[in-house]
Amino acid sequence: MIRSMTAFASRTGDLGPVSWVWDMRGVNGRGLDLRLRLPDGLAGLEQAIRAQITAGLARGNVTVTLRLTRDDTAGGMQVNAAQLDAVLRALEQVQDHACGIGVTLAQPTAADVLAQRGVLVMQGAEENTDGLVQALIADFTQLFGDFMQMRSDEGSALHPVIAAQLQQITSLTDQAAQAAADRIPAQRAALSAALARVTDNVAETDPARIAQELALIAVKADVTEEIDRLRAHIAAAHSLLAGQAPAGRKLDFLAQEFNREANTLCAKAQSVPLTAIGLDLKAVIEQMREQIQNVE
Repeated sequence: MIRSMTAFASRTGDLGPVSWVWDMRGVNGRGLDLRLRLPDGLAGLEQAIRAQITAGLARGNVTVTLRLTRDDTAGGMQVNAAQLDAVLRALEQVQDHACGIGVTLAQPTAADVLAQRGVLVMQGAEENTDGLVQALIADFTQLFGDFMQMRSDEGSALHPVIAAQLQQITSLTDQAAQAAADRIPAQRAALSAALARVTDNVAETDPARIAQELALIAVKADVTEEIDRLRAHIAAAHSLLAGQAPAGRKLDFLAQEFNREANTLCAKAQSVPLTAIGLDLKAVIEQMREQIQNVE
């Protein structure tokens, strides 16, 4: 069963005076790209979250956001003096360098300084956060389960759509095989007429050379290999849809191969009905490729 790369999940929780909101979003991507937006000072949290995600996902652009708030009655904000000194020294260095090259910078306000990471902290932030981290990891596990369930549900919805498109491709491939067989009498008549025109206007002809040229024309117009490869790709795609492993990359590759064979079929058609079938094939293949872009 395939899974989608598109999903969303959120959770809220609390532990004592601290409450939180998790937000996890996923969209399609060529590989696995993680963006974790977590508060500072929670040792071990990022590693645990990253390990869970990489163990469970193969592809997708995934963003995880955690917002923490503390009950005002539990304590207020305070300035981290060490971090404040570090920020001010950095600002002084920037100002000195700017003056040295003749650049005038606006003076930062107190609000600008306080907005720097680590300058303004919650009272009591120096307390042990192990319990909070464990609670957050446990809550994230449930969040990740919800996220994975939505990916599975989306994949279940994609499965019949892609399967129906594969059935259309199967039907059109069968029609192409029949159209290729139906064009043979007309091809023979056209070749015979062309051969007659050539032999009537040429005093001497080389039968071996004529046979060679006719064989080349027949090979260039033969679409048997294209039909056979299309059928092999259809079987491979059905096998991938029925499997449990992530199939998005392989399905995407197959979609490219489907399109290659359809292009060659149109190029060799030499028949209005077969060309029309080839164009219909290309349209369905493109529709299927768009759906496959969301498969993990």
